[in-house]
Amino acid sequence: MGLRETKKQQTRTAIADAALPLFLEHGFDQVTVAEVARHAGVSTNTVFNYFPTKEDLFFDRQAEVEGHLATLVRDRAPRACPVETIRDDLLTALRHGDPALGLHPDAPRFWQVIHDSAALRAREREISERAEAALATALAEHPPTATGPNQGDHPMLTLLAGAIAGTHRAALRELQRQVLSGEPPADARDSVAAAAAQAFNLLCSGLHTDAAQTPQELRLPQ
Repeated sequence: MGLRETKKQQTRTAIADAALPLFLEHGFDQVTVAEVARHAGVSTNTVFNYFPTKEDLFFDRQAEVEGHLATLVRDRAPRACPVETIRDDLLTALRHGDPALGLHPDAPRFWQVIHDSAALRAREREISERAEAALATALAEHPPTATGPNQGDHPMLTLLAGAIAGTHRAALRELQRQVLSGEPPADARDSVAAAAAQAFNLLCSGLHTDAAQTPQELRLPQ
């Protein structure tokens, strides 16, 4: 990365770092972009140059989140099951207490700020939808061997993306629910890890079992 890009990244990080404490203290809707700019020591226009909307400023890592599952699928080992790949990534993150999962002291307040803002809840849904769409594209480009050759456009892959992304999202929301209800983070982590492993295992089993069935066996009941 060149000097110019390094400085741009440093400015972007400084703005995001100035914004988050304000959002956590006052709530998303109560904080203006001008206030963020003042705390970051930049102009309001500079903030908008890096973050086109205030929601982008709060979810400053949304591009990374949207592409995470798709990247795992694209980068998985040859012939590896995409369900197992995503399962193992989540379980590893839980086991290591990855801060991105919300296993840190500020997480409950962060989640509460989202809950209190209709704009943030809407953006969170958009992020989830884009993550699922990106996953579906990755599965089409790198399909599981269970779908057979030349099945990159198989409708099953779109449904599989929804099942995987939905299970991943549900696991993170259950973690959030338990922590917000006062469950110790370590206990919540272990509980969610066990449930997520079971759910992903069922998905994986179903994927490979269905692949062995004939189209007649998969017909809807009359």
